[in-house]
Amino acid sequence: MKRIAVVTSGGDAPGMNAAVRAVVRIGTDMGLESIGVRNGYEGLIGADFIRLNNRDVSEILHLGGTFLGTARSREFEESEEARRQCIENLRRDGIDGLIVIGGNGSQAGANALHRLGFPVVGVASTVDNDLYGSDITIGVDTALDIIIESIDRIRTTAESHHRAFLIEVMGKTSGYLALAAGIAGGADVIVTPEFDIGPAEVRQQLAAAHARGKRYAMAVVTDGAHNNAQRCMEYFKARQNEIGYELRVTILGHVQRGGSPTSFDRILASRLGAAAVELIGSGGSGQLVGWIDGAIAHTPLDEVAASRKVIDPGMWKLLGVLAK
Repeated sequence: MKRIAVVTSGGDAPGMNAAVRAVVRIGTDMGLESIGVRNGYEGLIGADFIRLNNRDVSEILHLGGTFLGTARSREFEESEEARRQCIENLRRDGIDGLIVIGGNGSQAGANALHRLGFPVVGVASTVDNDLYGSDITIGVDTALDIIIESIDRIRTTAESHHRAFLIEVMGKTSGYLALAAGIAGGADVIVTPEFDIGPAEVRQQLAAAHARGKRYAMAVVTDGAHNNAQRCMEYFKARQNEIGYELRVTILGHVQRGGSPTSFDRILASRLGAAAVELIGSGGSGQLVGWIDGAIAHTPLDEVAASRKVIDPGMWKLLGVLAK
């Protein structure tokens, strides 16, 4: 293997640039030439390639997002012809292997290319932390820090005005961020896709916090829950006179994915990126490089695509006790 390509795909995550930097620099150390793919799988379809050397990645370690750009590609997802076009473009450019940095959809795409016979290795990266094959993924630590800082700031107002606040965080199919933020931020109730309680129960638990003598009450919900911030707000507004207090809503949105990566995410991304190059450089393919039990781990992409990550039930139990 002489030339490898690296692509960042799907939602951006703080630390992606650190992973790209590691891919290029470890690759150079191994005698491999590195090619960057712009704008995710769209760039693979359109052969939007750039050569990367050590100097090209010298000032990206601390930057959030991905300097290569990213995009979701329906054409790649739905068309085998488009996927074969990607492989043709890679081979025509003399590229022997591909490293895909991204989450569930990105790794499903990586697996599709692998099954068509092209050497591919994935790197676990998504702020949702919902990717099977890694205990924690690139971007999670930064996103959680941003959420906790926001909760701490909102609590100041909540305590001052004796109000109830609802904070919506990311989590399309997984409530990890809400659960972790609930534990670290002192939430009284959380609503997630896995624990999708109704607005009436949210009201009950917020009222119970007030009855225990708290000067404020706080709920954390995910945007992927059926009873998300909008539904809860509609319920409370329709019953405001009956409830007797106002619920204020803060939707954090994409601010969670922005900003400079934490030191943890920079180190994790560097280690996963380096391990991915070492794996593909030694002839490995069809594996996701992740972090399990405090060490680098390889999980078959077939298994990643077919499996769903489950949150540690101990975290749910812990939140239930701490919130009382």
